[in-house]
Amino acid sequence: MKDGGAKRGPTSADKVLGVLSLFTAERPVWSPERAARRMRVSLATGYRYFNTLVAAGMLEKLHRNRYVLGPAIVELDRQVRAADPVLKLAQPVMQRLLRRLREPAAILLCRHYRQKVMCIHQETNRSGEAVSSQPVSSYERGTLRPMFRGATSKVILAHLPARAIVNLWRDHRREIVATGMGPGFEDFKAALRALRREPVNVSSSEVDEGRTGIAAPIFDATGRVNGSLSVVLLSPPASARAVTRLTIAVQAAAREIERGRGAAGDKGSKK
Repeated sequence: MKDGGAKRGPTSADKVLGVLSLFTAERPVWSPERAARRMRVSLATGYRYFNTLVAAGMLEKLHRNRYVLGPAIVELDRQVRAADPVLKLAQPVMQRLLRRLREPAAILLCRHYRQKVMCIHQETNRSGEAVSSQPVSSYERGTLRPMFRGATSKVILAHLPARAIVNLWRDHRREIVATGMGPGFEDFKAALRALRREPVNVSSSEVDEGRTGIAAPIFDATGRVNGSLSVVLLSPPASARAVTRLTIAVQAAAREIERGRGAAGDKGSKK
């Protein structure tokens, strides 16, 4: 008798798409041979995966069997920017929040997915030479943030469901312990409960040295956390009064984004 609850293995489509996850900022160029070894498949299978992705425009051959991500990725990103409902709602809110700040600042909108936190949009009041010489935040669209460090990520981490927390401890125990969130699982859960009691998280120099982050979670219509809104300031100029003022402003902006999404959903359901 077959076990109806048994986990299915990865399909061919899963494996082909898995090739794309190999391409990172640290390793943007891959060969089919290296990818096949990493994925533990035959060389012929590795070439088949690469040829499939090249035909779809997801990969592009550079030279001598070296490949990078292809133009279809750029096209998809443009479509995401145009269609992402959260981004559409958040941009004007972020811009209004930024106009209230006189000090150098960056506003980040981040999303959680697959044990990762990724920046999907940034607004900053630094431009021209100032950005290149001393950016307020090193995280732009598409940049992954550390899951266990910094207000932007920790405010999401604190509100993840119990099963996700168990999986994170199983997969990233050493990293969690290294960040000081507890030597054991119960300590880790206690640290998250303490974070969850605060509506806004504030951290200093946990990701970028000399930066203060102030972040509030963003919840979907079901009450599930799926992102965060944060302000990043240069720490020396940031006064305690400014941080206190911004904790209220960031929380209000996050709730405004949630209300906007709720209103958009109500309109859609009436059509």
